[in-house]
Amino acid sequence: MKKFLAMAALAALLAIPSHAATSTWNLDPFHSNAQFTVRHLGISNVQGEFTKVAGTVMIDDADITKSTVDVTIDATSVDTRVSRRDDDLKSDGFLNVAQFPTITFKSTKIEKAGDGKLKVTGDLTIKGVTKSVVLDVSGPTAPITAMGGQRRGISATTTINRTDFGVSKDPAPMIGNDLTIQVDCEMTAAK
Repeated sequence: MKKFLAMAALAALLAIPSHAATSTWNLDPFHSNAQFTVRHLGISNVQGEFTKVAGTVMIDDADITKSTVDVTIDATSVDTRVSRRDDDLKSDGFLNVAQFPTITFKSTKIEKAGDGKLKVTGDLTIKGVTKSVVLDVSGPTAPITAMGGQRRGISATTTINRTDFGVSKDPAPMIGNDLTIQVDCEMTAAK
């Protein structure tokens, strides 16, 4: 009877799905940012960044396509190194940060795209408008131990049409419609 109970307990344990391959990673706000590039007057590029980025990535190392990404960018943290331009970008015609203080991205699908490369589809919300976008992702890197814990890195890029999100002040060619976004993140293992 004891042998039967032991076997039944073992069978019950084996029937419980294992989530050991799934881990939670938090974006390190001191080593993560979101940069953007847009054409100005059709002759040059202007860059800027959002200095406050937060989020969580659930990584399934056994099947990376089952991972998820949830990122929030503080739109009020926009920084182009020109305060007058930053104030303009925060205004109603651009980001309207008084009404929409955050930009969010939530993944809906992850596909492998080569060695260490992914295509991450998700819902990007800017200025209250949500559109599906695809990010070209490098990573995540293998975990390393540094600075008192486990860390990984990831980089993502995409190009959107800013007018699709209601960011329509100063039409092209004054400011180009295509906005290239690059997100570089260092992540720490959740404890």
